[in-house]
Amino acid sequence: MMRRKIILIIAGLLTLSAGLFAKGDSYIYDYWGEMEKSPDPYTVSHVVYADDLKLSTALKNPSSLFAKDNLLYVVDTDNNRIIELEYTEKKTLQFSRLIDHVYLKDGSESQFSSPKDVFVSEDGSMFIADTNNGRVLRVDKDLKEIYTLIEPDDPTYEKGKAFLPEKVVADSKGRAYIAAKNINKGFLKYEYDGKFQGFFGANEVVYNITDLIWKKIATQAQKEKMVLFVPVEYSNCYIDNEGFIYAVTKTFEEWDLLSDKAKPIRRLNAQGKDILVKNWDPPIGDLQWSNAAGISDPSKFSDITVLDDEVYLAVDESRGRIFAYDNQGRLLFAFGNRGNIDGFFRKPAAIEHIGKDLFVLDTLNASITVFTPTNYGSLIYKATEQFACGQYDESAETWSKVLEYNGNYDLAYIGLSKACLRQKKYKEAMDYAKVKRDRRNYSKAFKYYRKEWIESNIGWIMGVIIALIVLSFVIKIVKKIKRELDTL
Repeated sequence: MMRRKIILIIAGLLTLSAGLFAKGDSYIYDYWGEMEKSPDPYTVSHVVYADDLKLSTALKNPSSLFAKDNLLYVVDTDNNRIIELEYTEKKTLQFSRLIDHVYLKDGSESQFSSPKDVFVSEDGSMFIADTNNGRVLRVDKDLKEIYTLIEPDDPTYEKGKAFLPEKVVADSKGRAYIAAKNINKGFLKYEYDGKFQGFFGANEVVYNITDLIWKKIATQAQKEKMVLFVPVEYSNCYIDNEGFIYAVTKTFEEWDLLSDKAKPIRRLNAQGKDILVKNWDPPIGDLQWSNAAGISDPSKFSDITVLDDEVYLAVDESRGRIFAYDNQGRLLFAFGNRGNIDGFFRKPAAIEHIGKDLFVLDTLNASITVFTPTNYGSLIYKATEQFACGQYDESAETWSKVLEYNGNYDLAYIGLSKACLRQKKYKEAMDYAKVKRDRRNYSKAFKYYRKEWIESNIGWIMGVIIALIVLSFVIKIVKKIKRELDTL
C-alpha cells in the first residue's frame, strides 16, 4: 500500500512538472542539444485589447507592429487602418492617433485597402504597405503624399501577377526595401526618389532532392505539370541601427535546418549577402520538434526585432515562442507557448521592442502582449552589453549573478571564461570553459596558460635541462673511467 502511494505521488509530481513545462516554461538548450528549464527572462506586464485602448471597433486581423521612440504603430489590416499608440512611463499603452487615410498630391483623400505594414523614418515620414491597393505610400508627418511606389516597369520584374507589397523597411538615406507576395527574387529596392533599382538579397533555391531526380528523368509533358524550383519568399524583415536588414523566411525543408542550409534568419549587408554570425547551433528556434499538442512543424518565424546591443528576438508562429540570440548566434533564452492565457499566443504575427520591453501581436486573439524583463533577463542583457563594451571585470561579476539564478546557464560559464581570458586569468578561464565543454575558449586559455607557465618557470626548467645534460656527461665519464679500470 505504501509503495503504491509513493508511486502515485511520484507520478503526480511528474505530471505536475510536465504540466508546468507544457504551460510554456522558459528554457535553453545545453551542450548536447537537450532542453533545460530556466527562470523566466520576461514577465507579462499586461495584455491589451481594443477595449483597453477605448477603440470603438475591435482589432480585426492585425498583421504588423512598428516602434519608434515611445510610439507603437499597429497595422489593423481588415479594418483598413493604422493605430498609433503611446507607451507611457507607467508601462501602459494608450491611444494617440488613428490613421485610416492619406492626402494625395492632388489634395484628395485616399483610403487604405488591407494594409500590411508600416515603417516610420527618422524624419517622421511613413512608408505604408497598402497591400490590396498595390502600392507603398510615403507620406510626411501630416499624412501628405511624398511619392507612391508601385509595380516596377523593369525587364527584371515579371509582369502578370498582382503587385501585393506586404512588408517595407527603409534605410537612413530613404531607400525602401519591399517584400511582396509572389515575388521570390528578394526585396524590391527603391531609391530615395522612388525609382526602382532592382532586387536585393535574392533568396536561395530550395528544392526536394526526390523532385530534382524525378525532373531529370520525367518527360516534357510531366515536367510542364511540375511546380518550378524557385527561390523562397521572405516573410518579414527588420532594419537595425547599422542599416543591416534582418530577414526571416518560413519556406524551407526540415532536414536543411540543422545543417544551416535553410537559414530561416539572415542578416543582409549592402550587397545583399547573408553575414549573420553563427558560432553555436544555427539560430533556427527549437532544436527538437515532435508531435506535442498536435504540432509537428519546426519553428517558423513570423517576425524579428533587433535590440541596440545586436541581440535579436524572433517569434515562432508554430509554437508561439520567442527566441533571443546574441550577436554571435548563441541562444540567450526561449519562452512562450500556444494557448489562450496571458503570455501565450494563438498566432503571433509580429514582435517589436521599446528599450528592452517587448510587444507581441497576436492575429487571432487580436491583442498585444507587453513583456518586461525580469531581474534574470536584465542580468543576461547587462552581462552581454558589458562584455561587448570591454567591461570585463563588471561582466564577470554580472555573469556570476546570473549563475545564482540558473546554475546550468551555459553562456554564464562561457561569459566568465571569456572575461577571465581578457583579464589574463588563464587557469580560471580554462576551468569555466571546461564546465560547459567550450573547446574554443578552453583552447585559447590553455595556449596562453601554457605560454605563461613556461615563461614563469623557464629559469628552473633550463636549470634542470642543463643539469640533466651535465649529469649525462658525468655518467659517461664515470662509465668510461670504470671500463678503463676494469681492463687493468
